[in-house]
Amino acid sequence: MANAGQSRTTTLILWLSGIAVIVLVVYSVRLLTRTQVEVRVVPVSYQDLPSTVSTNGKVEPIDDFQAHAPFSGEIKRIYVEVDQHISKGQLLVSMDDADARGRLASAQAALESDLILVRDLKNGGTVDDLNRFQSDVKTATLEQRQAASELAAKEKLLLQGAASPAEVAAARHRLDTANLTLQNAQSHATTRYNSGDIDNAMARVADARAAVASAQSNLANVDIRSPIDGTVYNIPFAQYEFVQANDDILDVANLKKLQIRAFFDEPEIGGLAHGQAVKIVWDAKPKESWHGHVSLAPTTIFNYGTRHVGVCIINVDDATPDLIPNTTVTVTVTESDRHHVLSIPREALHTDGARNFVYRIVNGRLAQTTVQVGALNLTTVEIVSGLSANDLVVRGARSSVTELTNGLEVKQVE
Repeated sequence: MANAGQSRTTTLILWLSGIAVIVLVVYSVRLLTRTQVEVRVVPVSYQDLPSTVSTNGKVEPIDDFQAHAPFSGEIKRIYVEVDQHISKGQLLVSMDDADARGRLASAQAALESDLILVRDLKNGGTVDDLNRFQSDVKTATLEQRQAASELAAKEKLLLQGAASPAEVAAARHRLDTANLTLQNAQSHATTRYNSGDIDNAMARVADARAAVASAQSNLANVDIRSPIDGTVYNIPFAQYEFVQANDDILDVANLKKLQIRAFFDEPEIGGLAHGQAVKIVWDAKPKESWHGHVSLAPTTIFNYGTRHVGVCIINVDDATPDLIPNTTVTVTVTESDRHHVLSIPREALHTDGARNFVYRIVNGRLAQTTVQVGALNLTTVEIVSGLSANDLVVRGARSSVTELTNGLEVKQVE
């Protein structure tokens, strides 16, 4: 029995020894054959760090004049061409004045008619009306006198027994009717129109005078002159073409004084301020650029389609005639520009809650290092503390499936 127990013990020991040898061999093989994680690195360095924000904007002239049609009609003549420089007071466009003259004559006739109406109302009617009213009063007066005389005669005959009471009553009825007719004729002749009728007529006169003034202004504006020095940059209509009242028929501007109205999304406007430098590019002229500054930062937020935006006004400091009004340009505002600051690529920065950190390479291994950051832009981050110049930090692993951890053994690659 003792020999059997010793045999089992010996067998167990041999098995355990074999397993230990296998584990040791596997570990040794893995230790000898393992590969290091390849990472892309960059040295911490000093560099300039501009912080910018970009959007689209529309070019607008600051000092401009739009020649609007004073009335609906035909363009008689256009005296200038696009790109022509013109002086203040120069004749630009003439409208056909036939319609304007007709409108003025019509307005003047209407005013004269309304003035005559007011005069007649104040006088109680026209001359023919007054003559007719006076004739009616005379006729009614004669009838009243005759009726009164007849009644007096009938009443006298009644006392003498030569007339009946019915005849006296008929004579009195005739007199009453005559009195009423006379009263109506006199009232009609003196109070035919009340103050309300006159007030209404006076209001019509005021409207008619306004119409005459408008027609006179339109006639005076058939010749359109420029109130400013500038360059003609838009003529949307042709000579002899019919236009509607208030149509924009010609645009003049000082093309050396331009501004841009740009719309920035709400999260971007916090850093915008008066005086910030702006770079301006236009896709139609990709080899050229212009420069300006923020003259008015956004003061409110409003809905612009599906966006919440603020309007920023940018003055163009080096405007040239090549930059055309009403074009859409890209503006890049430099919100801050820090010089010679310790910086790393933004992709090298990691965030864990409120903590910012990077992975340095120390003796071939990753060392997780807490850093304090300052200014940043889309590509670069300023390091205020935690790193020194020429420290090597990891931009990322070469393989996207590899997770970076503290202490991980790594191999640097370009």
